Amino acid sequence: MLYILLILGALHIGMGGLSKIMEDLPEGYGYVILTGVGSTFVNMWMGMNVAKARKQYEVAYPNMYSDNKVFNCIQRAHQNTLEGYPTFLMLLFVGGLQYPLTSAGAGTIYQLGRIAFAKGYSTGEPEKRRWGTFGYIGLLTMLGCSVGVAVRQLKLI
Repeated sequence: MLYILLILGALHIGMGGLSKIMEDLPEGYGYVILTGVGSTFVNMWMGMNVAKARKQYEVAYPNMYSDNKVFNCIQRAHQNTLEGYPTFLMLLFVGGLQYPLTSAGAGTIYQLGRIAFAKGYSTGEPEKRRWGTFGYIGLLTMLGCSVGVAVRQLKLI
């Protein structure tokens, strides 16, 4: 969402306006942006795992699933991550507006949790997906940061 606002702002008011937006972001917000960029690489890694598994287990497109449990687990690890990706990005970028270092750190913890989740799930034993449960500490922290931004913006405290 922030990306869209930045792009629209740049188109509407020119690059000088984008510089002003960047000046208004809190110190350390670059860490938030880098955390978001890093998550792209995590998603690409998971996608490559699915592509390799498609070859290995001979699962042709457009089939999402097969009779092979290991393939299904690898595919589900990626799909599950994509299902929660918009929530992750929104909480990261909104929470980072007031708590940039905390949000970036929490986002990193969440992404490490997604990696552990994928590695566990990809064994073909779905219960091992719990390896990544610690990542929810990061997600809940970002949720708290985002609520803090909303409360502050609404002047409720």
